[in-house]
Formats: sequence, C-alpha cells, structure tokens
Amino acid sequence: MEKIIVQLILFVPLVILVILVVLGVSIILRKKVKLNREKSSPFECGFDSNSNFRLPFSLRFFLITIIFLIFDVEIVILLPAIYRLPKSILIYWSRVFFLFLLILLLGLFHE
Repeated sequence: MEKIIVQLILFVPLVILVILVVLGVSIILRKKVKLNREKSSPFECGFDSNSNFRLPFSLRFFLITIIFLIFDVEIVILLPAIYRLPKSILIYWSRVFFLFLLILLLGLFHE
C-alpha cells in the first residue's frame, strides 16, 4: 500500500508538470493570425454561406456518397460475422446473411 502512495506522490506532480509544459509551448508557438473575413467564415460543401444565390446540389454526388456509406457499413458488419462463421450454426447464419443482403439490395435499388 505504501508503494502505491509513493508512486502517486511522484506521478501526480510529474503529470501536472508535463501538462503545464505542453500548455506553455502551445501558447508560445501558436500562430498569430490576422482576422480575415474569408478565412473566418464557415465553409460547407463548397457553397458561400454569405450569399443568397445557391447553386443546386449535385444529385450524382449525393447518390455516390450514400452508396459508399451503405457499402462501408456493410463491410463493417460482415467482416466480424464472417470471422464467427466457422464457430456457429450454418443454417442460422445463412438466413441472417440472406436477410442482410436482401435489405442491402433493397436499399441500393431504392437509391
């Protein structure tokens, strides 16, 4: 018990010292930037948020993004399931995979 207390007494000031050093270095080395209207305005999807005229959003870009997200989520879900496949009941997993792929294909056709 005494060993843990001694380690805490040595460790806590060391952590505080490292935090203060990192904070001091970040304050000293920060960039001094003049405020600029263009650089400080928010930038989202390439649109100028300060103007009233907005270009229509590209539907093709949106569909490609949605399809990418669908297949990205599919890979995240399928890889662990494939890893567990040899250790499980084959009929149960074939039904689960079929249902999952059916939902995925219906979402793809919907898009």
